[in-house]
Amino acid sequence: MDILVTGSEGLLGRVVVQCLSRSHRLYAITRRAHSPIISNVTWLRHDLTHPCLPDELPERMDAVVHLAQSPYFREFPERAREIYEVSVGSTLRLLDWARSSGVSTFVYASSGGIYGHGEQGFKEDDNVVSPKGPLGFYFSAKQCAELLIENYAACFNVVILRPFFIYGAGQRPAMLVPRLVRSVASGRHVTLSGPEGMHLNPIHVSDAAHAVAATLSLQESHKINVAGPEVLTLKSMCDLIGTSVGRTPRYAIEVNEHPKHLVGDIDKMSRLLIRPTVPFSRGVIDLCKEVLDEGIETR
Repeated sequence: MDILVTGSEGLLGRVVVQCLSRSHRLYAITRRAHSPIISNVTWLRHDLTHPCLPDELPERMDAVVHLAQSPYFREFPERAREIYEVSVGSTLRLLDWARSSGVSTFVYASSGGIYGHGEQGFKEDDNVVSPKGPLGFYFSAKQCAELLIENYAACFNVVILRPFFIYGAGQRPAMLVPRLVRSVASGRHVTLSGPEGMHLNPIHVSDAAHAVAATLSLQESHKINVAGPEVLTLKSMCDLIGTSVGRTPRYAIEVNEHPKHLVGDIDKMSRLLIRPTVPFSRGVIDLCKEVLDEGIETR
């Protein structure tokens, strides 16, 4: 199978490329000037904020795996255009190209954040919210892209994935789990809403990548949550991180704040794709080691 992959530089994209290249021929879009040599991977240097697609794209393709995320997703309104172009603009360009290129499956990485917050695990048929707050524009862009993609279901299978807190070694420091690891390892307070903090079910990047690979075997269009096997509290995550880095976490508890839980129901993922197996206690070890190797003082 010939597969176009975007977001190949990101945490998930790097592992997906390694996974899929073992049995498929990949064309991976990247912004890097120099890319690693990987068997069965052709690198296409391109910036997805540009109003065109790479000229080097083959005429025919079997599948598109669109994982790209703007690195500026938190920087609204200063980077609104870049956020929009990566989440929505490039998606429309890829959909239009896929329609005339023989694509049979189009996979899009949206976000579990579009559900908002709730007391129960979110299912795929739950209503999504009108996003507010610092990430509101980013989540709105993801919703817009989902709506566009659904209209192409008559042209090919469309699989919309909604990941919940993917984590792993090599992740950008600004993301949730690396931030927690750095805070615990350096002795900084972690702020909790209430005694335990929010509930969430983070997924290790290896499980998430295998879920992405499994979408290529689906015969119908679907929306599927991609989340981990355990529902944890923010405090329990930090306690496990503390065990890995050899330091007792410090907490600042906001007793009057109600925690904003964000948990994804994984029944559909487990039935149609894969059942996630990596517990947080094991999955976070490499990330903790990576942070400790940076030289953060833990004594």
